[in-house]
Amino acid sequence: MSAGLDRGHIRRAFGRAAASYEAHAVLQAEVGTRLRERLDDVTTVPARVLDVGCGPGGGAAALLARFGDAEVIALDLALPMLEAARGKMGSESISRTAQPTAPAPQGKWTPTPFSLVCADAQALPLADASVDLVHSNLCLQWCEDPGLALDEFRRVLRPGGMLLFSTFGPDTLKELRTAFARVDATPHVSRFIDMHDIGDALLTTGFRDPVLEREDFTLTYADARDLMHELRAIGATNADAKRQRALTGKAHLRAVIAAYEVFRRDGVLPATYEVVYAHARAPEPGQPRRGGGGDVASFPIERLRGSRRR
Repeated sequence: MSAGLDRGHIRRAFGRAAASYEAHAVLQAEVGTRLRERLDDVTTVPARVLDVGCGPGGGAAALLARFGDAEVIALDLALPMLEAARGKMGSESISRTAQPTAPAPQGKWTPTPFSLVCADAQALPLADASVDLVHSNLCLQWCEDPGLALDEFRRVLRPGGMLLFSTFGPDTLKELRTAFARVDATPHVSRFIDMHDIGDALLTTGFRDPVLEREDFTLTYADARDLMHELRAIGATNADAKRQRALTGKAHLRAVIAAYEVFRRDGVLPATYEVVYAHARAPEPGQPRRGGGGDVASFPIERLRGSRRR
């Protein structure tokens, strides 16, 4: 389920946006609030919570306030985002994995009650079955391989642990995508994964009882330049690996802005965001996940002892 994204570009773009993110990420904050409302009916209190793609720490702070006795781990790919979160949460240090593309060996790092970790969602530096709740607000769409990220979420969750995340669906920024497409054939807006594919990926990864919901938001702008400025301010720039690497010329940009005008209604320009909310449970030991055309079961070797027929 590769999204064809440039991870290095994503890290740099969000790093540059660390100082301006919160002032412009109004939608992201609202989606995060609505996502965490789905925890209102959860009766079990998690001992360890992982916030993947924490940004400047707003969601992690909300989780810490909700679960005051829990250990909260805030993880992000962009180090400047974690530095912003550190200022907010008063954390003393940030743990950086030596090789963010591979999980750190178990026992190498012991988190404090609130920890900041610079790492990739697709290679979490956490031990197997060590987390009770994985929370991720509008991060999954920035993973080059969302299926790999889901597999990592499942790996670090304890049996019966909860996964709660939001992500963008394919209708997101459809007006901007159409405006660019009327000017050239090069991808300028990242493409997002369909809700049904997300559901299939959850089942393939082994999650149980997935529930997915969709909600559409429409933000309005006086000018298309305002939307583009906002996207840059939160780091949500085009991360397509096949994107044009040269700067967009002024004439080309004017053509895109003119093409966007066909969407103007009541004096404003709309920007659509399709948001998908999902939650699921990690399976109990021995429950299978799909793989290679069949089900693959995993369980502790102790389960085999004494089971061999003599």
